[in-house]
Amino acid sequence: MKKSSLSWIMLLLLPGMLLLSSCNASKNVVYFQDLTPGESEIALASSPAIKIGPEDKISIIVSCRDPQLAMLFNLPTVSMQFNQVNTNSSGSGSSTAQSQGVSGYTVDRNGEIDFPVLGKIKVAGMDREEIAAYIKSELLRQNLVKDPVVTVEYMNLCFSILGEVNNPGRFSIDRDHVTLLDALSMAGDLTINGNRKKVMVMRQENGMQRVYGVDITSGEYVYTSPAYYLQQNDVVYIEPNDMKARQSTVNGNNVRSTAFWLSLASFLTTIAVLVFK
Repeated sequence: MKKSSLSWIMLLLLPGMLLLSSCNASKNVVYFQDLTPGESEIALASSPAIKIGPEDKISIIVSCRDPQLAMLFNLPTVSMQFNQVNTNSSGSGSSTAQSQGVSGYTVDRNGEIDFPVLGKIKVAGMDREEIAAYIKSELLRQNLVKDPVVTVEYMNLCFSILGEVNNPGRFSIDRDHVTLLDALSMAGDLTINGNRKKVMVMRQENGMQRVYGVDITSGEYVYTSPAYYLQQNDVVYIEPNDMKARQSTVNGNNVRSTAFWLSLASFLTTIAVLVFK
């Protein structure tokens, strides 16, 4: 085959190669590719409530018609100081302000808390509603309060997100049923270099480290995964996609993006021109 013919073949194939590369990239980036608006219905994975365990911290507040009686079952509030900046027409300045914070119970290694009057209560393995119901029943059973209202809230429950997201870090769990999609939203979504087909959720279960893999390009995979609902201390990791792994360099981890392909096309065109001369 003549060099001129080979050059023409290379020039004809190059646009197709670039188009094919673009299509493959799109399939690796778009979420929920198997869902159709108005037509797709997927049964969600079970949504287990978050169970309290050792080293978790919770607040428990007992309310009733008699505020003085309720005080016997509540921890004292804690005063917290913080600096605030005041800006007005005369200038700016700083001042110290105070706020009242609720004290919490830290679950010990035996899974217990020391509750006022009632004493030691085993809360490990219970969710918020179960803890509130148990304390309420004990207050009524021992005839300590006639009309108690018990409120339980999380205080230090968190999950972490690492890897190819725009805002990696540690985030608080302030409610039940925090989903993986909630977590990714809190972290500012994946970067363009994140591997959407392999989102890993690492979780400690029964003394073992378990790793779940979730393909978020598939809606069915996401919504039916046992890792769809996060638990405290979960770690979500987004690994870099193959393109970034291939294009990284030893020295600088620099990524060759569209500019690389344009340079390649220019290089091949230059070769073709030289062959035609």
